[in-house]
Amino acid sequence: MKKFTVEMAVGIFMVIGFLCFVYLSVRLGDVRLFGDPTYALSARFNSVSGLKEGDLVEMAGVKIGTVRRIELDTEFYQAVVHLEIQRSVRLQEDSIASIRTAGIIGSKYIDVSPGGMEDFIPEGGEIFETQSAINLEQLVSKYIFEN
Repeated sequence: MKKFTVEMAVGIFMVIGFLCFVYLSVRLGDVRLFGDPTYALSARFNSVSGLKEGDLVEMAGVKIGTVRRIELDTEFYQAVVHLEIQRSVRLQEDSIASIRTAGIIGSKYIDVSPGGMEDFIPEGGEIFETQSAINLEQLVSKYIFEN
């Protein structure tokens, strides 16, 4: 009887450990098991210097999504940023997407300012009002070398 309880305790410990491993894998792997709580949008920028896939999309300092993919539009030579926005957040058609820096030399993120229109951007739509990233090197060189 004593052997059975030790084996039972080890078995329960193994099952709990396996469940913890599965939970961490799902959370860290960003796996969605029960539907997709986000919708896709895109935005075009002249420069996305320093922005990368997985960076945050924020509104009023609160995370509302992530950057999923960045690609170059070879026809217009602009960067097209594909975003995933939480379904609970609806953006007006005149919303503004700006690339900002967290701190002086921190990572980049997209800050969305809400608009005032009554119409909302549909799923798969595009944010037309954008502000590109500020290139610190260009600003410094312009200040130093300008007369």
